[in-house]
Amino acid sequence: MSRKPAGVLRRGWTTGSCATAATKAAYAALLTGEFPDPVEITLPRGERPAFALARSSLQPGCATAAIVKDAGDDPDVTHGALIEVEVRQAAPGAGILFRAGQGVGTVTKPGLPLAVGEPAINPVPRRMMSEVVRELAATYGAAGDVEITVAVAGGIEMAKHTWNAKLGILGGLSILGTTGVVHPYSCSAWIASIHRGIDVARANHLQHVAACTGSTSEAGVRRLYDLPEIALIDMGDFAGGTLKYLRRHPLPRLTIAGGFAKISKLAAGFTDLHSGRSQLDNTVLAAALADLEASAEIVEAARHANTANETLEAARVAGLPLADRIAQTACAAALALVDDRVAIEVTIFDRQGALVGRAPFADLSA
Repeated sequence: MSRKPAGVLRRGWTTGSCATAATKAAYAALLTGEFPDPVEITLPRGERPAFALARSSLQPGCATAAIVKDAGDDPDVTHGALIEVEVRQAAPGAGILFRAGQGVGTVTKPGLPLAVGEPAINPVPRRMMSEVVRELAATYGAAGDVEITVAVAGGIEMAKHTWNAKLGILGGLSILGTTGVVHPYSCSAWIASIHRGIDVARANHLQHVAACTGSTSEAGVRRLYDLPEIALIDMGDFAGGTLKYLRRHPLPRLTIAGGFAKISKLAAGFTDLHSGRSQLDNTVLAAALADLEASAEIVEAARHANTANETLEAARVAGLPLADRIAQTACAAALALVDDRVAIEVTIFDRQGALVGRAPFADLSA
């Protein structure tokens, strides 16, 4: 996640809000011959934003409207993307059908809130789009039988920077949003992705997943285990969000993988491992070294070390298994958060990706 800038930040709108506004504009044009511009919609919490149209086209039985997504001050991968919706008259009695256009993905694995084979247009955006269709149909005496195709220009490339491939969403982005609003630098989207990753792993009956704090630890886990892509959860700093969800939705085995500093925070009881939201007290590492019967000089140096990795290196030179001890403590903390409903191991990797500490599964049969 990018560093949050100072000052009051401007909020933005989700892809689901943009698709809903484009749907309303296109269907209104299909019924009346005119595109409302700007077009106003009502979000799930009652806000009523208006969206300017970037493009529109009306043909017999079909209308298209497009809106440029504004994510506000959030570093959203889809900021500035063109969200285009085609609304086409469907056969009588067909109802409201959704299609994935260019740049919108298709669900290929179970575990998501959409069936396999469905376009990756999430339930809340579907409901929002359906509501504007029904409202317009009631206003103008239409049947409301339409086919809605959502496309995102450049969505295939943008999707490479999301979790979609791991979740089994192929061919592009997902159309997302539960409130319709993007709150800058919110953690909710990342945590929601973690939850969906766990859901997909459970639905595919995986017995073992790995929650990794970053790409280095993920690469380290790949060297330890032959796990499928969907078993690798990009936990980032959100250990608490991951473990608490697993407590309610358990899997048989979990490998937690991270660098020494972040795993030391977990060992100290922190569940948010971000440097801006938790700070490791040097006394934690000093106490661990004392338990390992380190010399007084090493313990005292640990109390005044600039970084956790400085202390780790001093322990390594002294032949002390500090990373193993921290992994064991972190493992105990993690097991407490899942109420022992999941078997857990903790692995610690250095900056070069070498395994430097480990608390293995208790049954040793992983």
